[in-house]
Amino acid sequence: MPRSSDHSRDPCPYVIFSDLGASFAMGAIGGGVWYGIKGAKNSPRGERFPGALASLKARAPVLGGNFAVWGGLFSTFDCGMKGIRQKEDPWNSIASGFLTSGVLAARSGPKVALTSAALGGVFLAVIEGLGIAISRLVADQNRPMSPQLPEIAPPASH
Repeated sequence: MPRSSDHSRDPCPYVIFSDLGASFAMGAIGGGVWYGIKGAKNSPRGERFPGALASLKARAPVLGGNFAVWGGLFSTFDCGMKGIRQKEDPWNSIASGFLTSGVLAARSGPKVALTSAALGGVFLAVIEGLGIAISRLVADQNRPMSPQLPEIAPPASH
């Protein structure tokens, strides 16, 4: 398999578990904030903190698990695409988003799964496109400019 240009990432089998854990943490932390606020808002006065804590403990791990499933599937498909295609490019992420969204919606029937897969692929294509555009913009801004030499007028002849 070709070497990746991003050497900060783990090799493919290990990156699945890393992404799975990071996705769980992101979902659990975000869910903790969301459900903590929601629980406090829906609790009677004087019971806001216990209500927030109860809501947070009940729902944040579920959202974290949902994020972990998505992240783990995406990373698994991404590693599979890298292995099959023997290259790392934005098409791997787009295909992985397509496959992940389709698999997660498969229980709803083929029409819903295909629609969800298409939306997942488009969503990842937009993310990849924005990433490429931003990296090009930043690269253009950081390009060293050649120094401009002052114009020297030729000596005037008498």
